[in-house]
Amino acid sequence: MELRLEEPADHDAVEDVHRQAFGADGEHVAGLARGLRSLLSPTSGLSLVAVDGGQIVGHVLFTRSILDAPKRLVDVLVLSPVGVLPSHQRRGVGSALIDRGLELADEQGAPAVFLEGPPGYYARFGFAPGEPLGFRKPSLRIPDAAFQVRLLSGHEPTMTGTLVYSDVFWRHDAVGLR
Repeated sequence: MELRLEEPADHDAVEDVHRQAFGADGEHVAGLARGLRSLLSPTSGLSLVAVDGGQIVGHVLFTRSILDAPKRLVDVLVLSPVGVLPSHQRRGVGSALIDRGLELADEQGAPAVFLEGPPGYYARFGFAPGEPLGFRKPSLRIPDAAFQVRLLSGHEPTMTGTLVYSDVFWRHDAVGLR
């Protein structure tokens, strides 16, 4: 399996991965991924694909959001969405994408990566509940346990505060429980 940056020619296949991976919610997640691509720049955020036998079988996005910290606004990343074709789930594809994405996010200098997700799954990647670490979730619709953060090497102790999602998450109603 090859992990690489998403290319424009991959867009349709990536959206199909999300449609299949998320079932009834798949079209919604594909639309979110499409919208979030606009936030990517050469120095902030990344979109990775997993390719097996020439077929895109998985995808993950890390996109820019802002941490409203007491001293200043801080650029951070949000991991969402991550999807794997059902035929390739439970084979380590999603884990490989997340691990590689976290490595690249750290190399880009991102101080932290946030997400909404099941703690039992994301703890293995070093994610921890955000609130005990001094972070506030961007919406009351996000369950406390689901609001998680992974601190990276660029993090400084003064970088706490409220996560402010990009407007793409709000426009797609992709905040909190649906």
